[in-house]
Amino acid sequence: MDYHHWNPVYEAILSDFGYPRAGDERARDRLATLLAGATTLDPDSIDLAGQTVAVAGGGPSLDDDIDRAVDADAVVAASTAADRLLATGVAVDCVVTDLDKHAETVVRLTNGGTPVAIHAHGDNLGLVESTVPECDPAAVLPTTQAAPADGVENFGGFTDGDRAAFLADHLGAATLVFPGWSFDDPSVTAEKRRKLDWAERLLYWLERRRGERFDVLDGRRGGIDTSALPVE
Repeated sequence: MDYHHWNPVYEAILSDFGYPRAGDERARDRLATLLAGATTLDPDSIDLAGQTVAVAGGGPSLDDDIDRAVDADAVVAASTAADRLLATGVAVDCVVTDLDKHAETVVRLTNGGTPVAIHAHGDNLGLVESTVPECDPAAVLPTTQAAPADGVENFGGFTDGDRAAFLADHLGAATLVFPGWSFDDPSVTAEKRRKLDWAERLLYWLERRRGERFDVLDGRRGGIDTSALPVE
């Protein structure tokens, strides 16, 4: 994902939620400072080329979808989906997270050599500051939704789930499958509902970029608001 393709979508997200760009940039810069001088994870060392990759979400359906993760060649887990998969014995190849609800897991995984894409944004600066120093930087892939800078990458995406899909795309995945995704989860807050709306839009953009049809969007494409997405 070239940043100039991502930036107009990012601007639309900032406008929709009223988030200040400066907050994301401040968190990005702090993440870079915390990792300064350390050798962080080279994303190209996570080789997903030609593989079927399960992009695991943390929705209620994950328990019923476990076999889809097991049957995939690799698993990129969004946030606490990693905890749930690991608890059932399913290996996770990479975790994508903004540290919410499972910072202790992130520390443990990085120190055990599991790659974790740690995302800094305007609302999680405290978690970044308390968690990142406890991680093994060799397993940390630092990410931002603002402009990439000082080794902090931007592969595209907004929520942990769709960022996991964009990362898998960047790493060469041939096919993406989506266990544990629940766009219509009635238990989420109104803000989370809006974030899921954006995740849906961004996955629709990604499938068009890839020339692939994601089964998680079947029956939903006609209702997706594409007004903020680039015409490609």
